[in-house]
Amino acid sequence: MRLAGPVRIIVVLLTVGLTWILAGIILGTQNGFPRLQQIMGGSDMISTADPRPRKYKCGLPQPCPEKHFAFRVVSGAANVIGPKICFEDKMVMSSVQNNVGRGLNIALVNGVNGELLEAKTFDMWDGDVSELLNFLRPIHEGTLVLLASSDDPATKMNEDARKMFNELGSSSAKEVAFRDSWVFVGAKGVQDKSPFEQLIKNSKSSNKYEGWPEAVELEGCVPQRTLDVE
Repeated sequence: MRLAGPVRIIVVLLTVGLTWILAGIILGTQNGFPRLQQIMGGSDMISTADPRPRKYKCGLPQPCPEKHFAFRVVSGAANVIGPKICFEDKMVMSSVQNNVGRGLNIALVNGVNGELLEAKTFDMWDGDVSELLNFLRPIHEGTLVLLASSDDPATKMNEDARKMFNELGSSSAKEVAFRDSWVFVGAKGVQDKSPFEQLIKNSKSSNKYEGWPEAVELEGCVPQRTLDVE
């Protein structure tokens, strides 16, 4: 009977200890013993930082400077994954939008206010290149041209089309060939070559897919065109 008192004390202590550990686990602490400051609302002890890197317009890792437009252009992958064109955080062309296809996928954007003017696909495997030429010829000076290839960008490409892209600021249009991956951002009336262009050649020795190179991606900030005032 003398042991009843100490046993009762031990049972009480074990019960309190187990309850404390269980409470710590429920509160999410690592060792089962929550800190008093956290329980009492010590917010300075709890990290609120988001571990994920912040993304800006069109998924860019940094925001664009003032008076610049954010863009991201991704070519298609083989003949399976469609291309994407994002401008100012709006997906203007993609498979989800159901407005992309084999060949050249081109979006025309107002260089002053960033408004989408038109988006169209041109089949460069068995399409009519005159449709591409008729699309590009009438665009106004300052219009931004965003291009993403898919599958084959060049079989129907002729010298007139290559020259037209060259005038829009392209450095690679003259060498784009069958099943190359090509992305480009230029503008009507540019004086120099555009810095926004990537080309991956179709090569059996380096192709990522059977018969196609890997997709190519381009992102950045293009300067906003100022409205000329007479």
